[in-house]
Amino acid sequence: MSRIPDAFIQDLLTRIDIVEVVGSRVELKRAGREYKGLSPFTNEKSPSFFVNPAKQMFFDFSSGKNGTAITFLMENDRLSFVEAVEELAKRAGVDVPREGGNEVSRLVLDGPLDALAVAEKFYRGQLRTHQPAIDYLKKRGLDGETAKLFNVGYAPESWDALTRLFPEADGQRKHAMDAGLLIERDSGGGAYDRFRNRVMFPIRDTRGRTIGFGGRTLANDPAKYLNSPETPLFHKGRNLFGLFEAKQSTKSELTSLLVVEGYMDVVMLAQHGIRNAVATLGTATTREHLTLLFKSTQRVVFCFDGDRAGRSAAWRALEQALPEVFDNRECRFMFLPDGHDPDSLVQEIGADAFRVLIEQAQPLSDFLLGELQKQVNIATLDGRARLPGLARPHVEKLRDGPLRALIVDELARLTRLGRGDLEAALAARAKPEAAASSAPNDNARRVESPGAKPVRIALQLLLEEPALASKAEHLGQIEMLAQPGLDILIDTIEFFRENPEAHAAQWLELHRGTARGAALTRISAMPLTIADASLEAEFLDCLTHLRKRAIRERQQALLDTARERSLEPAEQAELMALMQRP
Repeated sequence: MSRIPDAFIQDLLTRIDIVEVVGSRVELKRAGREYKGLSPFTNEKSPSFFVNPAKQMFFDFSSGKNGTAITFLMENDRLSFVEAVEELAKRAGVDVPREGGNEVSRLVLDGPLDALAVAEKFYRGQLRTHQPAIDYLKKRGLDGETAKLFNVGYAPESWDALTRLFPEADGQRKHAMDAGLLIERDSGGGAYDRFRNRVMFPIRDTRGRTIGFGGRTLANDPAKYLNSPETPLFHKGRNLFGLFEAKQSTKSELTSLLVVEGYMDVVMLAQHGIRNAVATLGTATTREHLTLLFKSTQRVVFCFDGDRAGRSAAWRALEQALPEVFDNRECRFMFLPDGHDPDSLVQEIGADAFRVLIEQAQPLSDFLLGELQKQVNIATLDGRARLPGLARPHVEKLRDGPLRALIVDELARLTRLGRGDLEAALAARAKPEAAASSAPNDNARRVESPGAKPVRIALQLLLEEPALASKAEHLGQIEMLAQPGLDILIDTIEFFRENPEAHAAQWLELHRGTARGAALTRISAMPLTIADASLEAEFLDCLTHLRKRAIRERQQALLDTARERSLEPAEQAELMALMQRP
């Protein structure tokens, strides 16, 4: 069955002006930064239908409908998704390509794809002739067969080695730029190579097509690893390095997938016969990652460093996993000894011992309850009384089923509460939330935790003014905070940083049909009452609030630890540094 490529849809949305599309069907009048008119979906007498040209989205507060130009045609003209795309393509004067089987239309999508294939071949050839890169890989323990399996290459230390392969005259250079391989010069006079003097790891989609690269520097570059930017083909939050190779390693369904953090971790594990490892691409685990993982296996094992940063990353992965673990799905958490990553550990202890560690990985329920217990003194009445409140937001994410029931049973044992009393405690906030969700104007009255508000406002501001992403700082500290929705904020910042010309509709269209897409659409529809002149200050205030809260939480965690045991020298130094921060 053929489908329309995502790349074409993204390109189409850049060609179309939603004001023109909607204006041909609805009488619109300028209202500040937006256009307004009567809803085409209800019989209203006062206009509550708005079109935002900056976001390239429409918002109908009368019917509750909102979305992109595609969504508008689907709702207003009663078209299917494909018909709506074809209608917009006709307006833009382009043909709609289709994917199907192993054949792909060469009208739009194969431009960037072909450029990526050319780059991969070029990088492989360069590796064969560049001895320092070969020596580096040998020093890391990588053999030629494994390098060939993953098509490892080398980007030469040149500003235009790859650029010269793509002539500007026939449009090939634009394809390479659209693929994230080249960067346009600020002066507008040509382009230059994005990757220079780096060992290159091709990133493939589930069909085996190269959609991006990860490059490891061979110089003293502060950016040790550099990924391709977000493009219509490549999304860090929706792709995994090594998944195609893992699926090719067996003719049957994968019994499990091991999620690690680095390219070399995946490659070295494969060299030792552990072919079921995949890596996230420099970003936290997302719900889209989990959807992709569970399409290939029913058991996912997350592998993290055993230090504080590793456990924080594991906790963020757990929060994303909770809604996705149901039926026969299973998640486990594996923590490595200090000073080791999967690459170094498998070389030291061998594949068999590493597999034993995988089998000993901590079940999701044990990790969840173990981390929650660290926040209270379970030996006291007060500590046991606090535990249900701490567990509530996490238990709420679980679907009804055996796992939730067993976790509740274990909470009952730990707190010494009866099952009925515990269920009542876990449901304590259900009534006010239900009342809020059933009230009119849900977007304005939704109940939020204190930590959710700055995340929501920052997202609203970004969707209104994507250029704010370039102002964001200290993301490494902020993302340590265990706050629902923070992963969406971080990924949105990264998307608009890497795609400075993109607008909100493109980011939302990438998440059509997902829980994340629904959340982003809801937030985008919320009224923003901040003056244009104050957008940047308000955005930075939100990030500052989140950063300070992350610092406070880490400081409190260290103080709680100090009450139970003596802090290690590194922990003492970290605590002192945190207490001296403004």
